[in-house]
Amino acid sequence: MKTRDRRHGVVLVHTGEGKGKSSSAFGMVFRAAGWGMKVCVIQFIKGQWQTGEQRAATRFEEIEWHALGDGFTWDTKNPEQDIKTSREIWEFAKQKILSEEFDLVILDEINYCCGYGWISGQEIADFIKNDKPTWLHLVMTGRNAAPEVIEAADTVTEMTRIKHAFAAGIKAEQGVEF
Repeated sequence: MKTRDRRHGVVLVHTGEGKGKSSSAFGMVFRAAGWGMKVCVIQFIKGQWQTGEQRAATRFEEIEWHALGDGFTWDTKNPEQDIKTSREIWEFAKQKILSEEFDLVILDEINYCCGYGWISGQEIADFIKNDKPTWLHLVMTGRNAAPEVIEAADTVTEMTRIKHAFAAGIKAEQGVEF
């Protein structure tokens, strides 16, 4: 594994309407842990809903996982609470990134927070450009990635929905969606 002084930390954004944004990021979590890298996952939307990835992560001492959101905020009854929670998670995420404890940090579904206007894309982009350690890999997921975040990233992938089982009335399946 490259030492931090020889590593170029890559910033990736996974956005779009299609499925696979978080799943792709979680694949990187296990790939990095397999190389002995320290990984931190911070989930902005999903709350106490248990996922297979989170359960699997407990088997790796290299992975620290934080599901901190209030749940699916597009059904929110309390937008003020959602803003407060998102801001608190963003502050927590910045502390983890600046701690220099991790090689890879995943900010799962942070892009939704930008799309709803709870955290500005400019604020995130400025943090990436000015404060993120140069050797740290950072992945941000979720629909509606802010243009400023896209501009600050090294790699941006837009997932496109062609067909989804949910449209046919098939609910989320354990082991596939969570």
